[in-house]
Amino acid sequence: MASTTKKSSSSKKKSGGRKYGKAAGKSVKSAMHREKRGTLRSGKGGKGGKVKNPKQAIAIGLSEARKKGAKVPPKKSSSKKKSSSRKKSS
Repeated sequence: MASTTKKSSSSKKKSGGRKYGKAAGKSVKSAMHREKRGTLRSGKGGKGGKVKNPKQAIAIGLSEARKKGAKVPPKKSSSKKKSSSRKKSS
């Protein structure tokens, strides 16, 4: 008799490949460099204030990569708290 062995398969399967493309990495690296030099600005057309937070620099770099069409996962939905509307009783 030939013994058959079953491979244990988990319910979660990992998708192969890279999440972020090389172009996205270059864009983030550029944004981080500009943030360190003090030339990275937030807002449309660079009209906003200077970016001083590295996390914000990464976000700007990924945003620029998306606009260029690089391989970047979609934005995560923001976790804003829902404001409950209170009715005023008189």
